[in-house]
Amino acid sequence: MSPSPAKRACAIRHVAFEDAGSFAAVLASHGYHLDYHEAGLDDFAGLAAAPDLLIVLGGPIAAYDEDLYPIIAHEVAAIERQISADKPVLGVCLGAQLIARALGARVYPGPTKEIGWAPLSPSEAGERSCLAPLAKNDWHVLHWHGDTFDLPPGVVRLASTQGAENQAFSLGPRILGLQFHVEAQAHTLEQWLIGHAAEIAQANVDIPRLREDTKRWGAGLERAGASILEAWLKSL
Repeated sequence: MSPSPAKRACAIRHVAFEDAGSFAAVLASHGYHLDYHEAGLDDFAGLAAAPDLLIVLGGPIAAYDEDLYPIIAHEVAAIERQISADKPVLGVCLGAQLIARALGARVYPGPTKEIGWAPLSPSEAGERSCLAPLAKNDWHVLHWHGDTFDLPPGVVRLASTQGAENQAFSLGPRILGLQFHVEAQAHTLEQWLIGHAAEIAQANVDIPRLREDTKRWGAGLERAGASILEAWLKSL
Protein backbone atom coordinates (compact mmCIF):
# COMPACT_ATOMS: atom_id res chain seq x y z
CA MET A 1 0.00 0.00 0.00
CA SER A 2 1.42 3.41 -0.95
CA PRO A 3 2.07 5.89 1.87
CA SER A 4 -0.41 8.66 2.48
CA PRO A 5 0.59 11.97 0.88
CA ALA A 6 2.01 14.53 3.26
CA LYS A 7 -0.30 17.23 4.49
CA ARG A 8 0.69 20.76 3.56
CA ALA A 9 1.53 23.29 6.26
CA CYS A 10 2.23 26.78 4.95
CA ALA A 11 3.95 29.30 7.22
CA ILE A 12 3.89 32.96 6.24
CA ARG A 13 7.29 34.31 7.29
CA HIS A 14 8.07 38.03 7.51
CA VAL A 15 11.72 37.98 8.66
CA ALA A 16 14.09 35.03 8.30
CA PHE A 17 14.91 34.53 11.99
CA GLU A 18 11.25 34.43 13.11
CA ASP A 19 10.62 30.98 11.71
CA ALA A 20 8.68 27.92 12.88
CA GLY A 21 11.39 27.11 15.42
CA SER A 22 10.40 24.31 17.78
CA PHE A 23 7.19 23.78 15.81
CA ALA A 24 9.00 22.32 12.79
CA ALA A 25 9.80 18.89 14.24
CA VAL A 26 6.28 18.52 15.64
CA LEU A 27 4.74 19.33 12.28
CA ALA A 28 6.92 16.70 10.60
CA SER A 29 5.95 14.09 13.20
CA HIS A 30 2.27 14.73 12.38
CA GLY A 31 2.82 14.21 8.68
CA TYR A 32 2.97 17.85 7.58
CA HIS A 33 5.33 19.08 4.90
CA LEU A 34 6.25 22.64 5.92
CA ASP A 35 6.62 25.29 3.25
CA TYR A 36 7.47 28.92 3.94
CA HIS A 37 5.64 31.67 2.10
CA GLU A 38 8.08 34.59 2.20
CA ALA A 39 6.10 37.80 2.72
CA GLY A 40 7.34 40.50 0.38
CA LEU A 41 8.84 37.97 -2.04
CA ASP A 42 6.33 35.24 -2.85
CA ASP A 43 3.15 35.87 -4.81
CA PHE A 44 0.05 35.52 -2.64
CA ALA A 45 -1.79 34.03 -5.61
CA GLY A 46 -0.07 30.82 -4.54
CA LEU A 47 -2.17 30.85 -1.37
CA ALA A 48 -5.47 31.05 -3.22
CA ALA A 49 -6.13 27.42 -2.23
CA ALA A 50 -6.26 26.99 1.54
CA PRO A 51 -3.47 24.68 2.79
CA ASP A 52 -4.12 21.89 5.28
CA LEU A 53 -2.65 24.18 7.96
CA LEU A 54 -1.84 27.88 7.78
CA ILE A 55 0.66 29.38 10.23
CA VAL A 56 1.19 33.16 10.28
CA LEU A 57 4.44 34.04 12.03
CA GLY A 58 5.68 37.21 13.70
CA GLY A 59 7.29 40.30 12.21
CA PRO A 60 8.11 43.95 12.89
CA ILE A 61 5.33 45.51 10.78
CA ALA A 62 1.87 46.40 12.11
CA ALA A 63 -1.30 44.48 11.32
CA TYR A 64 -3.07 47.77 10.46
CA ASP A 65 -0.40 49.21 8.14
CA GLU A 66 -1.67 47.94 4.79
CA ASP A 67 -1.29 51.45 3.32
CA LEU A 68 2.46 51.13 3.86
CA TYR A 69 2.67 47.35 3.43
CA PRO A 70 0.03 46.10 0.97
CA ILE A 71 0.90 42.47 1.81
CA ILE A 72 -1.11 42.94 5.03
CA ALA A 73 -4.36 42.96 3.05
CA HIS A 74 -3.27 39.79 1.21
CA GLU A 75 -2.49 38.06 4.50
CA VAL A 76 -5.84 38.97 6.03
CA ALA A 77 -7.56 37.66 2.89
CA ALA A 78 -5.58 34.38 3.11
CA ILE A 79 -6.63 33.96 6.75
CA GLU A 80 -10.27 34.67 5.83
CA ARG A 81 -10.11 31.99 3.12
CA GLN A 82 -8.61 29.51 5.57
CA ILE A 83 -11.37 30.16 8.10
CA SER A 84 -14.09 29.98 5.42
CA ALA A 85 -12.68 26.61 4.32
CA ASP A 86 -12.89 25.39 7.94
CA LYS A 87 -9.17 24.63 7.95
CA PRO A 88 -6.85 25.30 10.89
CA VAL A 89 -4.92 28.53 11.29
CA LEU A 90 -2.34 29.38 13.94
CA GLY A 91 -1.07 32.91 14.45
CA VAL A 92 2.02 33.94 16.42
CA CYS A 93 2.51 37.59 17.50
CA LEU A 94 1.78 39.57 14.30
CA GLY A 95 0.01 36.44 13.09
CA ALA A 96 -2.36 36.49 16.06
CA GLN A 97 -3.10 40.16 15.43
CA LEU A 98 -3.86 39.42 11.78
CA ILE A 99 -6.24 36.63 12.77
CA ALA A 100 -7.96 39.07 15.13
CA ARG A 101 -8.36 41.49 12.21
CA ALA A 102 -9.70 38.75 9.97
CA LEU A 103 -12.29 37.97 12.67
CA GLY A 104 -13.42 41.59 12.76
CA ALA A 105 -11.46 42.95 15.75
CA ARG A 106 -9.42 46.14 15.99
CA VAL A 107 -5.61 46.05 16.26
CA TYR A 108 -3.83 49.12 17.62
CA PRO A 109 -0.73 50.31 19.53
CA GLY A 110 -0.62 49.02 23.10
CA PRO A 111 0.13 51.12 26.18
CA THR A 112 3.70 49.81 26.28
CA LYS A 113 6.04 47.53 24.42
CA GLU A 114 6.45 44.07 25.90
CA ILE A 115 9.90 42.79 24.98
CA GLY A 116 11.57 40.04 26.99
CA TRP A 117 10.64 37.21 29.30
CA ALA A 118 7.57 37.55 31.50
CA PRO A 119 4.81 35.26 32.74
CA LEU A 120 1.29 35.01 31.41
CA SER A 121 -1.84 35.06 33.51
CA PRO A 122 -3.90 32.20 32.07
CA SER A 123 -7.67 32.26 32.16
CA GLU A 124 -9.54 29.23 33.46
CA ALA A 125 -10.03 28.19 29.85
CA GLY A 126 -6.33 28.73 29.19
CA GLU A 127 -5.33 26.44 32.04
CA ARG A 128 -7.43 23.70 30.46
CA SER A 129 -6.26 24.42 26.90
CA CYS A 130 -3.29 23.37 24.81
CA LEU A 131 -1.33 26.08 26.66
CA ALA A 132 -1.28 23.98 29.85
CA PRO A 133 2.37 22.81 29.26
CA LEU A 134 3.47 26.39 30.03
CA ALA A 135 2.72 25.70 33.69
CA LYS A 136 5.99 23.72 33.79
CA ASN A 137 7.80 26.91 32.73
CA ASP A 138 5.90 28.98 35.34
CA TRP A 139 3.98 30.44 32.37
CA HIS A 140 7.10 32.38 31.29
CA VAL A 141 7.20 33.13 27.57
CA LEU A 142 9.11 35.41 25.22
CA HIS A 143 7.23 38.62 24.42
CA TRP A 144 8.16 40.85 21.50
CA HIS A 145 5.36 43.21 20.53
CA GLY A 146 4.09 46.75 20.89
CA ASP A 147 0.58 46.36 19.51
CA THR A 148 -2.50 44.79 21.01
CA PHE A 149 -6.03 43.96 19.84
CA ASP A 150 -9.63 43.73 20.94
CA LEU A 151 -11.04 40.27 21.54
CA PRO A 152 -12.89 39.16 18.39
CA PRO A 153 -16.56 38.21 18.78
CA GLY A 154 -17.16 34.65 19.92
CA VAL A 155 -13.56 33.76 20.77
CA VAL A 156 -12.27 32.50 24.11
CA ARG A 157 -9.52 34.42 25.92
CA LEU A 158 -6.78 32.04 27.06
CA ALA A 159 -4.18 34.35 28.64
CA SER A 160 -3.37 37.95 29.55
CA THR A 161 -0.57 40.15 30.85
CA GLN A 162 -0.70 43.47 32.66
CA GLY A 163 0.15 45.28 29.42
CA ALA A 164 -2.17 43.33 27.13
CA GLU A 165 -5.42 41.79 28.27
CA ASN A 166 -5.72 39.65 25.15
CA GLN A 167 -2.56 37.58 24.79
CA ALA A 168 -4.03 34.32 23.50
CA PHE A 169 -7.37 33.20 22.14
CA SER A 170 -9.08 30.34 20.41
CA LEU A 171 -12.19 29.98 18.31
CA GLY A 172 -13.32 26.39 18.21
CA PRO A 173 -10.63 23.76 17.72
CA ARG A 174 -9.17 25.18 14.50
CA ILE A 175 -8.24 28.80 15.26
CA LEU A 176 -5.49 29.67 17.74
CA GLY A 177 -3.87 33.07 18.24
CA LEU A 178 -0.78 33.58 20.43
CA GLN A 179 0.57 37.10 20.70
CA PHE A 180 3.69 35.85 22.51
CA HIS A 181 6.37 33.52 21.14
CA VAL A 182 6.33 29.85 22.15
CA GLU A 183 8.06 28.69 18.97
CA ALA A 184 11.28 30.60 19.72
CA GLN A 185 14.48 28.63 20.31
CA ALA A 186 17.11 29.88 22.73
CA HIS A 187 20.03 29.36 20.38
CA THR A 188 18.53 31.86 17.90
CA LEU A 189 18.33 34.76 20.38
CA GLU A 190 21.36 36.58 18.97
CA GLN A 191 19.62 36.77 15.58
CA TRP A 192 16.63 38.40 17.27
CA LEU A 193 18.92 40.91 18.99
CA ILE A 194 20.60 41.79 15.70
CA GLY A 195 17.43 41.85 13.62
CA HIS A 196 15.51 43.98 16.13
CA ALA A 197 18.47 46.17 17.20
CA ALA A 198 16.74 49.48 16.41
CA GLU A 199 13.56 48.51 18.25
CA ILE A 200 15.28 47.26 21.40
CA ALA A 201 17.48 50.37 21.54
CA GLN A 202 14.41 52.59 21.29
CA ALA A 203 12.65 50.55 23.98
CA ASN A 204 15.71 50.61 26.29
CA VAL A 205 15.74 46.82 26.57
CA ASP A 206 18.36 45.44 28.95
CA ILE A 207 20.17 43.08 26.58
CA PRO A 208 22.37 41.32 29.19
CA ARG A 209 19.26 40.59 31.26
CA LEU A 210 17.45 39.31 28.18
CA ARG A 211 20.32 36.90 27.57
CA GLU A 212 20.29 35.74 31.19
CA ASP A 213 16.52 35.28 31.18
CA THR A 214 16.84 33.26 27.98
CA LYS A 215 19.32 30.95 29.72
CA ARG A 216 16.82 30.53 32.55
CA TRP A 217 13.58 30.11 30.63
CA GLY A 218 14.53 29.25 27.04
CA ALA A 219 14.91 25.47 27.26
CA GLY A 220 11.65 25.13 29.15
CA LEU A 221 9.85 27.20 26.54
CA GLU A 222 11.16 25.02 23.72
CA ARG A 223 9.75 21.94 25.43
CA ALA A 224 6.48 23.69 26.23
CA GLY A 225 6.16 25.11 22.71
CA ALA A 226 6.50 21.67 21.16
CA SER A 227 3.97 20.24 23.62
CA ILE A 228 1.51 23.06 22.90
CA LEU A 229 1.58 22.45 19.18
CA GLU A 230 1.37 18.69 19.75
CA ALA A 231 -1.76 19.09 21.89
CA TRP A 232 -3.37 21.52 19.45
CA LEU A 233 -2.75 19.33 16.41
CA LYS A 234 -4.20 16.32 18.23
CA SER A 235 -7.36 18.31 18.97
CA LEU A 236 -8.01 19.16 15.32
